[in-house]
Amino acid sequence: MSDTGAGAGPATDTGSRLLSAWVVLVALHSYAVGAFLLFATEWGARFGGFGEVSPLFFARQAGIFHFVIATAYLVERFVHGGVVILVSAKAMAVVFLVATWALGVDAWAIPLSAAGDAAMGIVTVLLSRNAFARTG
Repeated sequence: MSDTGAGAGPATDTGSRLLSAWVVLVALHSYAVGAFLLFATEWGARFGGFGEVSPLFFARQAGIFHFVIATAYLVERFVHGGVVILVSAKAMAVVFLVATWALGVDAWAIPLSAAGDAAMGIVTVLLSRNAFARTG
């Protein structure tokens, strides 16, 4: 899942550009989620079905985490050519969200977020495979 990966073929120009654009969109999504968690904490918690969140510190900390991870997606893609952090983060998020929902936290945002993260991870893998397919 990177331009320099062992056994990876040369990146196709179109596939690589498409993957890069996708990573930017995923990062923008993470920045938006982070902004809501950080700056609209109480409203976002109620809207997502969690009710009142107290203390707000931990929800706001999750907002900062989203900024950090979105930046990591961009740095890995545009500096190192990879998407391992993005795919790993989405896979871990899906496991966490499904487990949380299975344990009885019934906020509507949890299964929707799990589905969204799974979709983003799967699309990233598929685009990555296309971007680094052997040419010739």
